[in-house]
Amino acid sequence: MSRRYDCANQGERTSGLIDAASVVRRGELVVLPTDTVYGIGADAFTPSAVAALLEAKGRGRDMPVPVLVGTVRAATALVEDLGPYGQDLVDAFWPGPLTLICRANRSLSWDLGDTKGTVAVRMPLHAVALDLLKETGPMAVSSANRSGAAPATTAEEAEAQLGESVAVYLDGGKCADDVPSTIVDLTSAVPRVLRKGAIPADKLRGVVSYIATGD
Repeated sequence: MSRRYDCANQGERTSGLIDAASVVRRGELVVLPTDTVYGIGADAFTPSAVAALLEAKGRGRDMPVPVLVGTVRAATALVEDLGPYGQDLVDAFWPGPLTLICRANRSLSWDLGDTKGTVAVRMPLHAVALDLLKETGPMAVSSANRSGAAPATTAEEAEAQLGESVAVYLDGGKCADDVPSTIVDLTSAVPRVLRKGAIPADKLRGVVSYIATGD
């Protein structure tokens, strides 16, 4: 049976984080609040857990799962390099709603789906998410909704869609906004916005003088 913890209550938050970290280590699924929308997460290095996440969402391997990290150091361990612009973007916008697509570290043993050798990585600006990530290490996290349905902005909405497929729900209250993270691809010579989101292109250009947007 799923368990939900009210993270506005300090006692429940502490218990919930302990339970959620244990669940992730066992290869089960959790729902957590982020600075954008609620996410459904699993240990990034447990392929069966990532497969369960995709199944819970009704999503195929052709849409690989992004990875959330609790520290910049954790992110740099996951990628070959951040390229000439990645560190500046990290310094300016992390933690925050910016997802960076980089070449994945080839020495890592994981299976996030059909990534074609890349990984989408982000450090969220949310205390509950960061506390959990610092306990678990990198987590594969996707929006907490069934594929094609609206993203969940509350734990209740996430539970209504995902039900018993998730072991622990960390309730951080209603999301302040439902705008997703901006996704920037750093795998080619020119950074490219793949998804417009919470950080507009003009702010990105304040850090990286030229960035392709497809406009």
